Amino acid sequence: MMKSIWTGIVVLGCVAAPAFAAQPPTPTQSPTPTPKADKPTMDKSGSADQVFVRKAAQGGMAEVQLGQLAADKAASDEVKKFGQRMVTDHGKANDELKSLAQQKNITLPADVDAKDKALHDRLAKMSGAAFDRAYMQHMLADHRTDVNEFKKESTSGKDPDVKAWAGKTLPTLEEHLRLAQDANKAVGTSGTKK
Repeated sequence: MMKSIWTGIVVLGCVAAPAFAAQPPTPTQSPTPTPKADKPTMDKSGSADQVFVRKAAQGGMAEVQLGQLAADKAASDEVKKFGQRMVTDHGKANDELKSLAQQKNITLPADVDAKDKALHDRLAKMSGAAFDRAYMQHMLADHRTDVNEFKKESTSGKDPDVKAWAGKTLPTLEEHLRLAQDANKAVGTSGTKK
């Protein structure tokens, strides 16, 4: 008989526990996180758009900083002009992206990443033709990557505003890639990393 009572209590506890757990927490009771509550409210495609925005912002900041360095340090007029073009175009794109990020509540990075900072520091120690070659090699490789990433976002992004911004910015990046190819030829490098 005692075994039957304990079995009944256990069964009742198993039935009542899920029903109790489904009730909203009282003010004194802390909410128990459910797997659904732990997930971000945005779907994976939205997260990919946010990652793209953050990465584009960080890359844009690096382009401006490196462009300023090239405008100041380059030996070749063509490289100086290219650097100034990076400052102007990426500065404008960065401003547009900041505005878009504010609308979307996306927090942008405050500074360039460690890799771009190290590149800046390395280039800052160089001068003359060596600077021109190193800078232009990086710009060519970087803009190849950028064009591919912006093409992908402009065709398969899920957020229509981010997708539109990527599509609007893509032609400028494609032009930068052409300019980088021309400048690479002018400074005598193939544009490939050694």
